[in-house]
Amino acid sequence: MTIRNGPVVGIIGSPVGHSLSPTLQAAAFSALGLDWSSAAFEVPAGGGAAAVAAMRELSIRGLSVTMPLKSEVARSVDRLDAAASNLDSVNCLSLEGGEVVGLSTDGAGLLASLRREVGFDPAGATVSVLGAGGAARAVVDAFARAGASRIVVLARRSDAAAACAALAGEVGSVGGPDEAAASEVVVNATPIGMLDTSSSSSPSLLDPETLGSGQLCVDLVYHPRQTAWLDAATHAGATTVGGLGMLVHQAALQIERWTGIEAPVEAMWSAAIEAMEAS
Repeated sequence: MTIRNGPVVGIIGSPVGHSLSPTLQAAAFSALGLDWSSAAFEVPAGGGAAAVAAMRELSIRGLSVTMPLKSEVARSVDRLDAAASNLDSVNCLSLEGGEVVGLSTDGAGLLASLRREVGFDPAGATVSVLGAGGAARAVVDAFARAGASRIVVLARRSDAAAACAALAGEVGSVGGPDEAAASEVVVNATPIGMLDTSSSSSPSLLDPETLGSGQLCVDLVYHPRQTAWLDAATHAGATTVGGLGMLVHQAALQIERWTGIEAPVEAMWSAAIEAMEAS
């Protein structure tokens, strides 16, 4: 990393050596002609509060936040945006007027990706979400805010599924494969997409071969870009979208928050694809 004269941003978490965030941030700054720097800071569990304090002390303009710090830093900031407050999870920190603001851009990033890639409008949509972890919760929250008419959560643990569905308020519920097969949108927020869906050792919450024409199927996994789960859904006739767009667009929303300038999404997409191909 080359430290420039302008503001510094970066990413915190552990491990962060594999993260594409510095690459995306650097690509954005280059395209915008900004003399900003990006760095990856290895911060293990328990270090979130100290990282927030250091951000204030060192005037670090912004930080992306990854595991295991997303919930931890939410309790250390000066204020949270609505999504981060609802989720009790932060994936972005922004230093604004001496305050550290915690934000969640994952869910909004997914919706921006779907608008760009397939022209999808979430208002009034019926949605099924597979999984009840942090990514699933962000997706449920975002679709609810965007006006989805029904959001069904499928998870192996009924208590986790219920807590996740509750984020959507009255439009959220716990369901099963039948509800998912009837949904307009199905989002896989589990890592099963990276595995062989035909393997009995990797059972999916929903057989993608039961999906079909007229459905939009999304896998939040971005490496590989086309997962085995998406391959099966494509073969069944569904329209499919991978997770790289969510990664790019959540980063673009962070760039816009930090700089006040519209993010150069195409340049960030190109940098992400180049990095993926190189790896």
